[in-house]
Amino acid sequence: MNIALIGATGFVGAAVLAELLQRGHQVTALVRDPAKLQARTGLTAVAADAYDASAVASAVRGHDAVVSAFNPGWNEAELYDKFLRGANAITQGVEASGVKRLLVVGGAGSLFVAPGVQLVDTPEFASHVPANIVPGARAARDHLTALRGNTTLDWTFLSPPALLAPGERSGNYRSGGEQLLMAGEAPAGISVADLAVAIADEIEQPRHLRARFTVAALA
Repeated sequence: MNIALIGATGFVGAAVLAELLQRGHQVTALVRDPAKLQARTGLTAVAADAYDASAVASAVRGHDAVVSAFNPGWNEAELYDKFLRGANAITQGVEASGVKRLLVVGGAGSLFVAPGVQLVDTPEFASHVPANIVPGARAARDHLTALRGNTTLDWTFLSPPALLAPGERSGNYRSGGEQLLMAGEAPAGISVADLAVAIADEIEQPRHLRARFTVAALA
């Protein structure tokens, strides 16, 4: 497949890039500075501003799918506003390009821990997550809410589990829906490499069109 990837130099995006290339896909990476990406077989780096819908549209046009691992950076000032501004520009750009398939990597904060209660709104989240991350988690939640009303794109929103860390690629994971996955009494986790496996699997064989899902390591 020809896949456009936004956020290829980030923590999640770099793992997704490696997984897609390993599977033999052609990847166009939209980055601010193409020089930051090492040349690899199957990779084309394109300078594009994720906050500019027209630039996104031009860069992704003609691709089979778009994967967005966009994040302004957890230490960015005005993170909430920048996250939504970029996410909305990406959505608008993909719509304008004519590409139908969009997979967005979101956060765990919008997963439900009880009926009507999302993780980001719990006291535990506020006390365990660094304060600079909270605005981004809330923005990702609000972006998901906006996507739920989008009937133009064949979108998917993937929420990682509560714990996402470097680690080995096992190639295995379990899937869930709207609820935070657990490992016994504790929140579940996954390696970023296996999260990338789940992303690539969903692009190759869509199972969650116009829906959100989550994944975690096998229990």
